[in-house]
Amino acid sequence: MAVSRMRLQRITLQHFRNLAAAKVEFGGARHFLVGPNGQGKSNLLEAVGLLTALRSFRTSDARVLIAHGQAEAAVACEVEHERSGATRVELRLRPGGKEVVVDGVAVTRLADYLGQFPTVVLSSQDQQLVRGAPGLRRRWLDLTLAATDPSYLRLLQAYHRALAERNALLRRGAAVAELAAFERPMAAAAAPLVAARAAGLEHLAAQLARAYSQLAMGASVPESAGFAYAANGAKHVVVAAKAGGAGSPVAPPIPSAMPAGLQGAKEADWLARWEASRARDLQMRTTMTGPHRDDVDFTLEGRPAVDVGSEGQQRSLVLALRVAQAHWFQEHLGVAPLILADDVLGELDPGRRERFWAALTPGWQVIATGTSLPTDEPRAWQVTQVEAGRFQPVAADGRSAL
Repeated sequence: MAVSRMRLQRITLQHFRNLAAAKVEFGGARHFLVGPNGQGKSNLLEAVGLLTALRSFRTSDARVLIAHGQAEAAVACEVEHERSGATRVELRLRPGGKEVVVDGVAVTRLADYLGQFPTVVLSSQDQQLVRGAPGLRRRWLDLTLAATDPSYLRLLQAYHRALAERNALLRRGAAVAELAAFERPMAAAAAPLVAARAAGLEHLAAQLARAYSQLAMGASVPESAGFAYAANGAKHVVVAAKAGGAGSPVAPPIPSAMPAGLQGAKEADWLARWEASRARDLQMRTTMTGPHRDDVDFTLEGRPAVDVGSEGQQRSLVLALRVAQAHWFQEHLGVAPLILADDVLGELDPGRRERFWAALTPGWQVIATGTSLPTDEPRAWQVTQVEAGRFQPVAADGRSAL
């Protein structure tokens, strides 16, 4: 698939968090927002990140994106696509929902929008993907797969609609017949959903191993990085080949089978599971088994990274994950993703930072933030000074009007 370059040219914000009104020009391949903490750098990056799936990388509550006392927030992005030319995306956030318009045409279905403007965010919160709750990892996996496959999004939406209805019935102690009515659409979506997750993780594991091999090149003993898929409580490990030295190839992941207990699972199998668990679910007032309780662990040498990985190894692992996600988007969408690095480059030692740049594909646009510019990075940055929600370009001589 031919790859199209994508560039964010400018963004305009109104009443978005602490940004009452702001307009920032981009266009270059490397752009750095610099300034003290709490000035609005991350808020602007958060607004850019909405391009991918209209969801914040910092919160699941869109209401907090609207400035206090305001009825709505507005974000407008002007993007240059090699494939489709200049495109304007307008997003209005209200307490009751979102309104999205692309080149003057309202978007009515998320499936029609996903995948057009891929972005990948690197932030200090990424460490929680290794250490945090399963829901964080499920959200990452579901967003990654849904952004490149509309059929996956439809399965996910169908499953969660039926799950919400079943849980509502469980809370009021509904009859068996009522529960069974919503178990059928859940079962129809569950088997292909789990199969799609397993297949997606297989391919992502190869990208993860390759990126981790590059980022951890300085390790005295190279490790293999991969995933462990816990589908409904049954472990399924997908491991990429052992990472070697610089330039060594990374083999494809080990061929997989479905987790024990789910091999060849069909609609009838899932119906039997939920029928058997009804008594417990009624007691707990929620559905205790199903794809909504899957987990994805990160592994080093086939063991949980949260248990065996050092701080540096875990940091390299989440960086490698984001690089793998970016390559996944490019491979499946044919569009070079936009990389958003929120105050992470300054945390990397010079060697790991240089290996990070080597892991990125030339031509990807990168927008980064930090309290100071990377002093040892030879690449030229287009720099903007940020102070109290105001954005001022810095001239070549380092002078700003702020």
